[in-house]
Amino acid sequence: MTDDVLFLSGPQVTRLLDADTAIASQRAAFTALGSGAADLPAKIMHPSRFDDSVVFAYVSRLSADSGAVAKFGSVNPGNAAAGLPTIHAVVSVLDPVTGRLTAVMDGAAVTTLRTAAASAVAVDALATPDSTDLAVLGSGTQALAHVRAIARVRDLTSVRLWSPTPRHRARAAETLAELGLPAEAAGSAEEAVSGASLVAACTLSTTPVVHGEWLAPGCTVVSVGSFEPTRREVDTDVLRRSAAVVVDDPATAAEHAGPVVDALRTGLLTDLVGLGDVLTGRVVARTAPGDIVYYNSVGLGIQDAAAAWAVVQAAKGERR
Repeated sequence: MTDDVLFLSGPQVTRLLDADTAIASQRAAFTALGSGAADLPAKIMHPSRFDDSVVFAYVSRLSADSGAVAKFGSVNPGNAAAGLPTIHAVVSVLDPVTGRLTAVMDGAAVTTLRTAAASAVAVDALATPDSTDLAVLGSGTQALAHVRAIARVRDLTSVRLWSPTPRHRARAAETLAELGLPAEAAGSAEEAVSGASLVAACTLSTTPVVHGEWLAPGCTVVSVGSFEPTRREVDTDVLRRSAAVVVDDPATAAEHAGPVVDALRTGLLTDLVGLGDVLTGRVVARTAPGDIVYYNSVGLGIQDAAAAWAVVQAAKGERR
């Protein structure tokens, strides 16, 4: 059974899923979701009773010619202090016709690449064309991946990066600068965000790191760390000031996204826009250049399905 199964490590996934391919996969994922063409069962996010970790499981299918994909893993916030990725997972890919196992791959690499790529898709769809100065909250794996991905859809002229630990943000800025990206460490979150046309929050914070009063007119805010009700990377003013609150999936966000859950409960928010609906032209999120637009991603199985199949296709192409 395992003779023809692909077993792909994290470095192999990263090599096969380059930034542009990852972005194309996420555009396909959200377009399929917006057109109603994808299978997306509800995901499982379960906080541990023993520590601050969260176990998760996603199952999805992108299309008739790509089989079901399942991801199982955990979020371990304490890893950050040890310099380790906070997310570890494994992804299994099944044949679309027989259901046989087709591939097993490192889920942390898939998650990192598809999350950042989806944010790039959101930025491309929601931000003004002249949005070129980026503020990043966070200095870990996702923060770095977000700068690289967003740089593929906007010609970044500046990147201001902040995280609570000075040496971490300095090291992250140096890493990006070595890649030719115009990055510098900021002294505070407010310093990073103030005046930026693009903001990417890539933390696991349970208290807001982005405040609405800091946002410049026309700013687009992306948050990927508010993936469960207890996590809130942005404050209430961000949602209050936003002309549109866009999410990866309205039903999922209403249950999992901390700031969105609160805003719906208090009546501050009554309408959510799905990113897929924006991509398919069903909804227009930004109606004026000065609008502030907020995008909250909690992560969906369809993203893993699209990314995993892109990896499988690339791997099979190398074997030919």
